[in-house]
Amino acid sequence: MAIGAVDRQAESVLRQRLPVRPLTVADTDAALALCARDRVANVFVAARILEGSLRSQPGALLGHYRDGALSGLAWMSANVVPVGLDDDAACAIAARISRARRSSASVFGPSDQVARLWERLAPTWGPVRAIRTRQPLLTTGTRPSTLGIPLDPGVRPARPDEVDLVLPAAAHMFTEEIGYPPYRGSDRGYRSGVAALIRAGHTLVRVEGGEVVFKADVGSIGLGAVQVQGVWLHPRLRGRGLAVPAMAATVEIILDTLAEEVSLYVNDYNLPARATYARCGFREVGSFTTVLL
Repeated sequence: MAIGAVDRQAESVLRQRLPVRPLTVADTDAALALCARDRVANVFVAARILEGSLRSQPGALLGHYRDGALSGLAWMSANVVPVGLDDDAACAIAARISRARRSSASVFGPSDQVARLWERLAPTWGPVRAIRTRQPLLTTGTRPSTLGIPLDPGVRPARPDEVDLVLPAAAHMFTEEIGYPPYRGSDRGYRSGVAALIRAGHTLVRVEGGEVVFKADVGSIGLGAVQVQGVWLHPRLRGRGLAVPAMAATVEIILDTLAEEVSLYVNDYNLPARATYARCGFREVGSFTTVLL
């Protein structure tokens, strides 16, 4: 038997003995293929893989194996994010990560999978700040302009020299959404993250009078889809019909430059935001749940 065949056989035996193990660069294609089964729901994990995290963050992506084949994934870093976890896989993944010292700020993803994980993690990982049980997962590949929606001509990618303009808007949005500020004391770490998004061309803004009044970020991109996050309109401008043109322009810019499908998830109780997204052509394709730790 050839040496390569022996190695593959040994690897197959190891996988059957260890239903959950950290993935490596060698697992990239299999992991991406699993994400591609639902690219909208799984774009966060796909993006981390494509960014090279299997090399730069060893151990952050866990794989569940059944009969020697990869059947599910769980990203475990600042967030825990499941991909394709049925009951058996969720049980095995939870048993693996429940023994680890909790360092994650949230568990989020498809509602059924988060529920399976959290049911098993809650006894050791609780209490929680909040559970957003139903967050409609929305997507569109349609240009809002073809729907007759006017585009805000002032929306554009933020420039690298505008970090200090974007930072207050980003912090305000985070605090509004999560319920506490993104940093205390020095803003160095948070500022670095904001700057990285801007350098990548993944922050879109409208600036008026030296102030950011609208902002949206491309948080994840992969497999032809993006996930938009951090959508924010200045409170003094709300209720004036400005959100729809700004979001429509955001969608058009993304479809022009980054991907063929734009997705996001939104709290079910945020009726104004949901109405804005519906006007811009988004349709509901699933449900997310977020557990804030």
